[in-house]
Amino acid sequence: MRESGNCKLTITIDGLKNQRGQICLNLFSNSEGFPTSGDRALQSASIKITDTAPTVTFQNLPAGKYAVAVIHDANCDGKLNCNFLGIPTEGFGFSRNPKIRIGSPEFAEAAIVVEGANTHIRIQMRYLLGN
Repeated sequence: MRESGNCKLTITIDGLKNQRGQICLNLFSNSEGFPTSGDRALQSASIKITDTAPTVTFQNLPAGKYAVAVIHDANCDGKLNCNFLGIPTEGFGFSRNPKIRIGSPEFAEAAIVVEGANTHIRIQMRYLLGN
């Protein structure tokens, strides 16, 4: 069990193809549900895109390992849209910017250590199709 903490995780999103829609982020504290089950996330955030490198901060985190999943939700429907083959048509990204193979990365591939007053990471958006 994690103790309450005063750590912050600030995330800058790089590589947006456009400023349509919103950015949705889910912060996970373990592999349970990562990266697609937002209802299993420790914290979530959605922000309207207003610039080319938006920043989001998750606060009141205990020190520990976390992984972040991000989508560029261009049509504001709250999910990562895919084509009939299951290939994402919207942008996505993960903490530590792991190499994308077939399917999503494992929690361990995206996990970062958050400790101290403020940890800052950059996530590079990836686009396979569309947007």
